[in-house]
Amino acid sequence: MHEQPATGPHHTTTQERGSFALARCSCGWSGPARRSRDRARTDATEHVDATGRREVRP
Repeated sequence: MHEQPATGPHHTTTQERGSFALARCSCGWSGPARRSRDRARTDATEHVDATGRREVRP
């Protein structure tokens, strides 16, 4: 996982690659590939919670 500081809120999204889903953030962070889309969304929420800035996009 890769993370860079961002000056504003973190904007997260989920992307699908074949049968996998992964979470991405505007700061450069990306979560692991998951077979569960729900788990990818949870990864995004946990990332935003860890940074203290909230703005999650489905």
